[in-house]
Amino acid sequence: MSKSLKRVKNALVEAGCEIEPREIGQATTAQMAADLVGCAIDQIAKSIIFRGEMSGEAVLFVTAGGNQVNADRAATLAGEPLGKADAGLIRAQTGFAIGGVSPVGHLTPPRAFFDPRLLDFETVWAAAGTPRHLFGISPDLLMRISGALSGKFTA
Repeated sequence: MSKSLKRVKNALVEAGCEIEPREIGQATTAQMAADLVGCAIDQIAKSIIFRGEMSGEAVLFVTAGGNQVNADRAATLAGEPLGKADAGLIRAQTGFAIGGVSPVGHLTPPRAFFDPRLLDFETVWAAAGTPRHLFGISPDLLMRISGALSGKFTA
Protein backbone atom coordinates (compact mmCIF):
# COMPACT_ATOMS: atom_id res chain seq x y z
CA MET A 1 0.00 0.00 0.00
CA SER A 2 1.35 3.43 -0.95
CA LYS A 3 2.19 6.03 1.71
CA SER A 4 -0.38 8.36 0.18
CA LEU A 5 -3.20 5.82 0.36
CA LYS A 6 -2.21 4.92 3.92
CA ARG A 7 -2.29 8.63 4.91
CA VAL A 8 -5.82 9.00 3.53
CA LYS A 9 -7.00 5.83 5.29
CA ASN A 10 -5.49 7.08 8.56
CA ALA A 11 -7.15 10.51 8.15
CA LEU A 12 -10.51 8.81 7.63
CA VAL A 13 -10.03 6.60 10.70
CA GLU A 14 -8.94 9.59 12.82
CA ALA A 15 -12.14 11.38 11.74
CA GLY A 16 -14.17 8.40 12.95
CA CYS A 17 -15.02 7.16 9.46
CA GLU A 18 -15.07 3.45 8.75
CA ILE A 19 -14.56 3.90 5.02
CA GLU A 20 -12.43 1.62 2.89
CA PRO A 21 -11.05 3.21 -0.29
CA ARG A 22 -11.89 1.27 -3.44
CA GLU A 23 -9.37 0.47 -6.17
CA ILE A 24 -11.14 1.37 -9.41
CA GLY A 25 -8.33 1.38 -11.97
CA GLN A 26 -6.51 4.28 -13.57
CA ALA A 27 -8.77 7.33 -14.05
CA THR A 28 -7.39 10.50 -15.61
CA THR A 29 -10.65 12.45 -15.80
CA ALA A 30 -13.69 12.91 -13.56
CA GLN A 31 -15.85 11.20 -16.20
CA MET A 32 -13.54 8.18 -16.26
CA ALA A 33 -13.67 7.97 -12.46
CA ALA A 34 -17.47 8.27 -12.49
CA ASP A 35 -17.75 5.52 -15.10
CA LEU A 36 -15.43 3.23 -13.15
CA VAL A 37 -17.20 3.71 -9.81
CA GLY A 38 -20.71 3.83 -11.33
CA CYS A 39 -21.92 7.28 -10.37
CA ALA A 40 -22.82 10.63 -11.94
CA ILE A 41 -19.90 12.86 -12.91
CA ASP A 42 -20.92 15.52 -10.36
CA GLN A 43 -20.57 12.93 -7.60
CA ILE A 44 -16.82 12.95 -8.19
CA ALA A 45 -15.25 15.38 -5.71
CA LYS A 46 -12.27 16.76 -7.65
CA SER A 47 -9.41 18.29 -5.66
CA ILE A 48 -8.12 21.30 -7.61
CA ILE A 49 -5.05 23.07 -6.23
CA PHE A 50 -3.96 26.63 -6.97
CA ARG A 51 -0.98 28.57 -5.64
CA GLY A 52 -1.73 31.71 -3.65
CA GLU A 53 0.23 34.49 -5.39
CA MET A 54 0.83 36.38 -2.12
CA SER A 55 1.13 33.50 0.34
CA GLY A 56 2.92 31.06 -1.98
CA GLU A 57 0.82 28.30 -0.41
CA ALA A 58 -1.48 25.74 -1.93
CA VAL A 59 -5.20 26.51 -1.89
CA LEU A 60 -7.59 23.57 -2.38
CA PHE A 61 -10.94 23.73 -4.17
CA VAL A 62 -13.07 20.59 -3.86
CA THR A 63 -15.49 20.73 -6.78
CA ALA A 64 -18.13 18.57 -8.42
CA GLY A 65 -16.68 16.57 -11.31
CA GLY A 66 -18.63 18.35 -14.03
CA ASN A 67 -17.82 21.84 -12.76
CA GLN A 68 -14.82 24.01 -13.50
CA VAL A 69 -13.24 26.41 -11.05
CA ASN A 70 -13.71 30.05 -12.04
CA ALA A 71 -10.33 31.65 -11.28
CA ASP A 72 -11.77 35.08 -10.41
CA ARG A 73 -14.40 33.70 -8.03
CA ALA A 74 -11.82 31.37 -6.48
CA ALA A 75 -9.39 34.27 -5.93
CA THR A 76 -12.12 36.30 -4.25
CA LEU A 77 -12.84 33.43 -1.85
CA ALA A 78 -9.16 32.85 -1.19
CA GLY A 79 -8.54 36.55 -0.55
CA GLU A 80 -5.55 36.66 -2.88
CA PRO A 81 -4.72 36.24 -6.57
CA LEU A 82 -4.26 32.62 -7.56
CA GLY A 83 -1.83 31.05 -10.00
CA LYS A 84 -1.02 27.60 -11.24
CA ALA A 85 0.34 25.25 -8.59
CA ASP A 86 3.24 23.19 -9.87
CA ALA A 87 3.80 19.54 -9.03
CA GLY A 88 6.54 20.45 -6.54
CA LEU A 89 4.29 22.70 -4.44
CA ILE A 90 1.46 20.18 -4.55
CA ARG A 91 3.73 17.33 -3.46
CA ALA A 92 5.51 19.39 -0.79
CA GLN A 93 2.36 20.70 0.88
CA THR A 94 -0.12 17.88 0.37
CA GLY A 95 2.14 14.86 0.00
CA PHE A 96 0.17 13.77 -3.06
CA ALA A 97 1.07 13.57 -6.73
CA ILE A 98 -1.11 15.28 -9.31
CA GLY A 99 -3.97 12.94 -10.20
CA GLY A 100 -4.27 11.46 -6.72
CA VAL A 101 -4.76 14.57 -4.54
CA SER A 102 -7.24 13.74 -1.82
CA PRO A 103 -9.31 16.31 0.10
CA VAL A 104 -8.01 14.72 3.35
CA GLY A 105 -4.70 13.37 4.64
CA HIS A 106 -2.45 16.25 3.60
CA LEU A 107 1.03 16.69 5.06
CA THR A 108 0.14 20.35 5.68
CA PRO A 109 -3.59 20.95 5.23
CA PRO A 110 -4.20 23.80 2.78
CA ARG A 111 -6.96 26.37 3.04
CA ALA A 112 -9.88 24.62 1.39
CA PHE A 113 -13.17 25.55 -0.25
CA PHE A 114 -16.08 23.24 -1.08
CA ASP A 115 -18.43 23.35 -4.07
CA PRO A 116 -22.04 23.44 -2.78
CA ARG A 117 -23.11 21.32 -5.80
CA LEU A 118 -21.59 18.30 -4.04
CA LEU A 119 -24.13 18.71 -1.21
CA ASP A 120 -26.92 17.67 -3.61
CA PHE A 121 -25.82 14.03 -3.34
CA GLU A 122 -26.07 11.37 -0.67
CA THR A 123 -22.59 10.07 -1.55
CA VAL A 124 -19.64 11.62 -3.35
CA TRP A 125 -16.39 9.96 -4.41
CA ALA A 126 -12.97 11.50 -3.78
CA ALA A 127 -9.41 10.52 -4.62
CA ALA A 128 -7.78 8.45 -1.91
CA GLY A 129 -4.19 9.48 -2.55
CA THR A 130 -3.62 7.69 -5.85
CA PRO A 131 -5.13 7.94 -9.34
CA ARG A 132 -6.48 4.38 -8.88
CA HIS A 133 -8.29 4.72 -5.53
CA LEU A 134 -11.49 6.51 -4.52
CA PHE A 135 -13.53 6.61 -1.34
CA GLY A 136 -17.26 7.20 -1.03
CA ILE A 137 -18.48 9.56 1.68
CA SER A 138 -21.37 11.86 2.49
CA PRO A 139 -20.55 15.36 1.21
CA ASP A 140 -21.39 16.97 4.58
CA LEU A 141 -18.87 14.73 6.30
CA LEU A 142 -16.26 15.31 3.61
CA MET A 143 -16.63 19.06 3.93
CA ARG A 144 -16.27 18.84 7.72
CA ILE A 145 -13.24 16.54 7.82
CA SER A 146 -11.45 18.39 5.02
CA GLY A 147 -11.85 21.68 6.88
CA ALA A 148 -13.29 23.22 3.71
CA LEU A 149 -15.60 26.23 3.66
CA SER A 150 -18.58 26.20 1.33
CA GLY A 151 -18.45 28.83 -1.37
CA LYS A 152 -19.39 29.61 -4.97
CA PHE A 153 -16.26 29.38 -7.10
CA THR A 154 -17.37 27.49 -10.19
CA ALA A 155 -18.10 28.82 -13.67
